[in-house]
Amino acid sequence: MVNSQSDRRFERLAAAAAHPLAELLECPKEAGSLLNNATRCIEFDAGEVVFRQHGSCNGLYVVVSGDFVRKAERFEMRVTLGSARPGDLVELAAALGDGFHTYTLTAVTPGSLLLLPIEALKSAFESYRPLRMRLLEELAREVSRAYITCCLTRVMPARRHGNGAGRNQESIAHGPLSVR
Repeated sequence: MVNSQSDRRFERLAAAAAHPLAELLECPKEAGSLLNNATRCIEFDAGEVVFRQHGSCNGLYVVVSGDFVRKAERFEMRVTLGSARPGDLVELAAALGDGFHTYTLTAVTPGSLLLLPIEALKSAFESYRPLRMRLLEELAREVSRAYITCCLTRVMPARRHGNGAGRNQESIAHGPLSVR
């Protein structure tokens, strides 16, 4: 039983693993040339904001060097979504979706990003449609990785011992909303 459960977990993690950047951006020569010619490298100092949540998306970013942090405001709370490190594609959702950033990206250390401008991406998508689908599939894997990470790091409530101060021990251990 444990082995099959471990095997299923491993299969879910393997299915959600990021694909190599070269594979994701592989396309015919003309679309590849269009992207290569339009791509710019941008340098950032520690603490500098790359883009802000709800701002207009300039394109798809690839982290070349340095460490960056993703933060968002959700329900009037600031949430750290995680880091972005060399090789990571950044803001697939904005580049493929409505064109607005879903979080703020800030440099933690000095670093650089490649920017594939949105207009060049749209032209590449028109000339080679499988490219957009490949990036959408990667976005789905990114969402799956985030979900799996959330599930694996979820903190379970700890059992408390003591007199309970008017509550029974089971409700203290499980909390008022837990399923028993």
